[in-house]
Amino acid sequence: MDPVALERAHRWLRSELDPADRLEIERLIAEDPQALEEAFYRELEFGTGGLRGIMRLGSNGINRYTLGQATQGLASYLAANFPGPLRVAIAYDSRNNSATLAHSVAEVLAANGVEVHLAEALRPTPWLSYAVRQLKAHAGIVLTASHNPKAYNGYKVYGSDGGQLVPPHDGALLEKVRQTPLEAVRWSGGTGCIVPVGEEMDRAYLAELGQLRWSDAGKRDLKVVFTALHGTSITLVPKALENSGFKHIELVESQSVPDGNFPTVHSPNPEEPAALALAVEQAKASQADLVIGCDPDTDRVGLAVPNLEGAWTLLNGNETAAVLVDYVLGRMHEAGTLLENPFIARTIVTTPLLDAIAAQYGVAVEVCLTGFKWIAELIERNAGKRKFVVGGEESYGYLIGDFVRDKDAVAASVVLAEAAAWNKAQGRSFYAHLQHLYAQHGVYREKLISITREGRSGAAAIAATMHQFRTQPWRSIGGISVDALSDYQAQTRTSYSQDTVDRLDLPVSDVLQWHLSNGDVITARPSGTEPKIKYYFCAVGDGGEERLAAYTAQFESL
Repeated sequence: MDPVALERAHRWLRSELDPADRLEIERLIAEDPQALEEAFYRELEFGTGGLRGIMRLGSNGINRYTLGQATQGLASYLAANFPGPLRVAIAYDSRNNSATLAHSVAEVLAANGVEVHLAEALRPTPWLSYAVRQLKAHAGIVLTASHNPKAYNGYKVYGSDGGQLVPPHDGALLEKVRQTPLEAVRWSGGTGCIVPVGEEMDRAYLAELGQLRWSDAGKRDLKVVFTALHGTSITLVPKALENSGFKHIELVESQSVPDGNFPTVHSPNPEEPAALALAVEQAKASQADLVIGCDPDTDRVGLAVPNLEGAWTLLNGNETAAVLVDYVLGRMHEAGTLLENPFIARTIVTTPLLDAIAAQYGVAVEVCLTGFKWIAELIERNAGKRKFVVGGEESYGYLIGDFVRDKDAVAASVVLAEAAAWNKAQGRSFYAHLQHLYAQHGVYREKLISITREGRSGAAAIAATMHQFRTQPWRSIGGISVDALSDYQAQTRTSYSQDTVDRLDLPVSDVLQWHLSNGDVITARPSGTEPKIKYYFCAVGDGGEERLAAYTAQFESL
């Protein structure tokens, strides 16, 4: 039995535990060493999406104890960094245990003298980001595992700017959490209070979203099928679409009821075709123009549209981002409403087609690490100097305007539907808009493959793969020579053709990026939210599909 896991388990037994949980840990020690090791071999740490893991007992699980420690650490961090009374906003999604965990977290904060503004019922993640700013809160928390399967839950922490924490703040918080033993958690009592928040924040948020409106053309005729995939989007997306002037909105009723078991899908991820299958079938039957689907916490949105032949097609995140960015910049440019020094933002794994689109309108592009917290950080860093307009990442996350500082699928759903309606009024489809962009700027083909490696052995295998890439660097991929390798962990870009090494001006991250001699780009990174290693492929120009097949075959053979 792993001595580290065993020691952690005994340390938990010396803490204040529910009787049933104490008995379960004792049973694991006596009868199931393998399960004990998985539960206690490590402590969850903050990744690109905060704390995220399987809901289970132990230091390697999402449960009231691990979240209690995280919250006690957060309370200590806030007390050390902000004078006077403290205020924190909390929201939660439809996952099993999310509401219970949210109330437990609220009680820990209140026990530490914090004024807690707790959503009175499930609400989308962007709503929480907005609420933090509206309430002038010092921090925010969302209980969610976003698009992960039903066994998962998570804990996202937001700063006073409404964005997820970035260095050095995330490191400072993590250090406070590490310094917080389980027995130090204040579970109840204290001088704080818990205040419910609900419809008044909904109204303020929807009013702000109403400013993102560039055209009403085609809205009365556009037929939209919307699926909430059993998540929080049902609370705000249909209302937001109605407020914007859409008259034909069909709900996928079997997926409209919030349910943490996600009974109609294997995974509530709009990136996966199976998640939108029911919505697409309904759209075919009703001859709709557009399918919109959101993940459980409403920060990601997926679209399906008819292609040029009329067959329904699911767009990937890069394709949707391209149309969104072109629509917003195009309408603002047409109306003369682009402010001075505007910029858009994308991550290093998001299509560079966005750069070409922005250049057409004379708009600058900022490129950041994977994770929307880095886009929020760009907005905050440029405050008062440059104006953020729109941005996105390939994993179906988009943001328009800066009143929210995280992916906002509510706003994105409305603006993407508006783009579809505007295109219909022009006599073309959403899909045709995308093809028009390819005709203007060149064809960009992207693909993502994710390889799952569960548990402790899986984490070691992923680390070994990244180590091998670094110590035995590939000089060709799919028959195409590698021109340069960017290592964001070492913060270097090594040019093989120039025989030079340059410094990368981005924070340290476990990411490798191959720049091929033909202009294609391939990226490898361990996921910060799931037990996966992800490979991103971007092929530019003719023959892209064939090259993508060759690239993916080489990586899948590992």
